[in-house]
Amino acid sequence: MPYTEIALELDAGSQVAVLTLNRPERLNSFTRQMHAEIRSALDTVNQEGMRALVITGAGRAFCAGQDLSDLNLGSGISPDLGDLIAENFNLLVQRLQALPLPVIAAVNGTAAGAGANLALACDLTLAARSAKFIQAFVKIGLVPDTGGTWLLPRRVGMARALGLALTGDALSADQAEAWGMIWRSVEPAALLDEAMQLATHLATQPTRAIAAIKQAMHAGTAQTLDRSLDLEARLQRDLGQSSDYLEGVNAFLEKRPPLFTGR
Repeated sequence: MPYTEIALELDAGSQVAVLTLNRPERLNSFTRQMHAEIRSALDTVNQEGMRALVITGAGRAFCAGQDLSDLNLGSGISPDLGDLIAENFNLLVQRLQALPLPVIAAVNGTAAGAGANLALACDLTLAARSAKFIQAFVKIGLVPDTGGTWLLPRRVGMARALGLALTGDALSADQAEAWGMIWRSVEPAALLDEAMQLATHLATQPTRAIAAIKQAMHAGTAQTLDRSLDLEARLQRDLGQSSDYLEGVNAFLEKRPPLFTGR
């Protein structure tokens, strides 16, 4: 698929992919076309064997959420927002959570509405200190979507999650880091370099183990301790047969850096 609303760069050497939301004139807000392009890009990232993914935005914003002009509100016919969410935003969050590789959000500017929760749906979130996170839904009479009602309370606790959702107030990147909502706040000029350094490092790590860590952590938020213990045992049984496990053990015994291949 030719991309008009995103850009995708694949580095075969580092095995790092960079997906850039590329509608800077509209603050990288979502359209149905952008969703389709992102789905295609994620397929390509998998097919090309990438081992880490960075998601960022072009221009001065990360993502301003849904582009309301894409909903044809002026037609007098109210769109079915449930269908829009189920067919696009929900699938996006599910794809990111299930990707068998680390996903890093590099939040270069304002992340509002679905854009804020897209950043939280990634595995690690870095943000420029100039960035802001805004749960803007209440300002147009909606509920947080794109996983916001699930992600926010687990990141910052119910009191802060409700405060952000009910007021729609902007949260600075520094405060988001202090609250544990994101991994790290960095200087704007250093953001992409830090994100790429992190992605390049993670791409050298045991990719199957990273996928299993994602699976177990997400499952653990919604199940009992006993079920988590069972899942850990199943995952360890599988990983214990992997080439990367043997390489890690041998490297440890031989006192050398491991050379993981993702297998």
